[in-house]
Amino acid sequence: MLKIKTWQIALVVLICIAGILFALPNVFSKNALESYPSWLPRAPLNLGLDLQGGSHLVLEVEVEQMVGERLTGLVDEVRAKLRGEKIGYTGLKTAGALVQVQLTNPETLTRASELIREIDPEIELATTPDGRVEAKLSEAARDQLTESAVNQSIEIVRRRIDETGTRDPTIQRQGSDRVLVQLPGIEDPERVKALLGRTAKLTFHLLDPTVAPDAARREGVPPTSMLLPSDELTEEGKPADEYVVRKRVILSGDMLVDSQPSFQDNEPVVNFRFDAIGARRFGDVTKQNVGKPFAIVLDGKVISAPVIREPILGGSGVISGSFTTQSASDLALLLRAGALPAPMTVIEERTVGPDLGADSIEAGKLAAMIGLAAVVVFMIMYYGFFGLVADVALIINLVLIIAIMSLFQATLTLPGVAGIVLTLGMAVDANVLIYERIREEVRLGKSPFAAMEAGFRRAFATIVDSNLTTLIAAIVLYAVGTGPIRGFAVAIGIGIITTMFTAVLVSRYMLVGWLRSRRPAKLPV
Repeated sequence: MLKIKTWQIALVVLICIAGILFALPNVFSKNALESYPSWLPRAPLNLGLDLQGGSHLVLEVEVEQMVGERLTGLVDEVRAKLRGEKIGYTGLKTAGALVQVQLTNPETLTRASELIREIDPEIELATTPDGRVEAKLSEAARDQLTESAVNQSIEIVRRRIDETGTRDPTIQRQGSDRVLVQLPGIEDPERVKALLGRTAKLTFHLLDPTVAPDAARREGVPPTSMLLPSDELTEEGKPADEYVVRKRVILSGDMLVDSQPSFQDNEPVVNFRFDAIGARRFGDVTKQNVGKPFAIVLDGKVISAPVIREPILGGSGVISGSFTTQSASDLALLLRAGALPAPMTVIEERTVGPDLGADSIEAGKLAAMIGLAAVVVFMIMYYGFFGLVADVALIINLVLIIAIMSLFQATLTLPGVAGIVLTLGMAVDANVLIYERIREEVRLGKSPFAAMEAGFRRAFATIVDSNLTTLIAAIVLYAVGTGPIRGFAVAIGIGIITTMFTAVLVSRYMLVGWLRSRRPAKLPV
């Protein structure tokens, strides 16, 4: 234990210097860091929502709308199947969570049931002798649909938030159909709510030239078309126009590979580009419909309805409208990130102000300083010079914790601060074990060199065991915990590793160096 090679000392010194360099950016302000040398580490710790303030949102995925869309698709499939088999029916429709159809001939009930089951094996059928059939999704199918929708929504939300430049957001599932979003540093969540609340389902349709919007309102819309409002609003907040649009989707937004805000004729627009399949289909559609208008529909509203002047064969186009620079950027962001599988609504919203975060930081600093000072004073009073060495190792330990968290851009939360404070109290445990062992060896009459050798060697196994059990607990907390619990586990885990390094190596090297240079007749412990 007392035989230390030069390269080992050099390695420990280099690690300590690196720790100081990585921890140093946390001392300076953001303005000071801008003039910080580029070759030095300049990334400070990320502060969590509870320390720097921000927004806390809980979003609910409207799974019932996805169920409704799936049932609507089932209606179309049932219609095609029954007509193909020339089975007469009436009243084919969706009613809540059911698809209902009345067969005109009850004798075709068995064959119709077989055809409907072939469409979707995950539906459950209920029939009556008079030829009435009701179909609904099974519970397993609904659960699977919910699971898929929430997981996909989390991924899309993550992409959208990443595009806004928000650093280190927390996005995770909460319950069966909710998503928790925490955005540190975002004090005004309105823009983020607007981005997250939009489904961003983009589709391209041809307009129906056979009926005008006024006639459609009076006489009804043809079965193959739908009446959609314009995205542009009047001063009264009503849609500026309406369009009769073909239901058939000629292209959808999932074929987009890029969208960027731009300017055309000094007006903000959005440039988009399709993938190879989308570009080919877009080219064919525009080639066949030159001179006809088509609608670009976003979330059920027509945002643009240009006339196809010539075939568009390059796979790219422009969406123009009453955009501002910000709205064009937001639309481009939404299209790049992809459409949500179902609408999401904000059911809970909290804003944590920076004052509360500043109070938490100051309280954490105060607790850390009081804890550090108490430990430093106790160790010096109880162990004298050896206690002073342990205190130096403790300060290096704190620097290394901050350095490692800065290096990996870990997020420091209030529980993380508690973990660091707890680590400061636990860090000297290893030194206490070593020093008490050295005292026992001195009482047995051993020389200073022999006592220190035996103290470090025999205490080592106990130190490893005690820290290893705490590290296992921290790993379990991180694995099964969420949010604040994970922050606490990360701080404790990093603290255990740095404690082992400073207690077993740093303090030992300092004491061995002192022992060899002074060669005391008695150890001051």
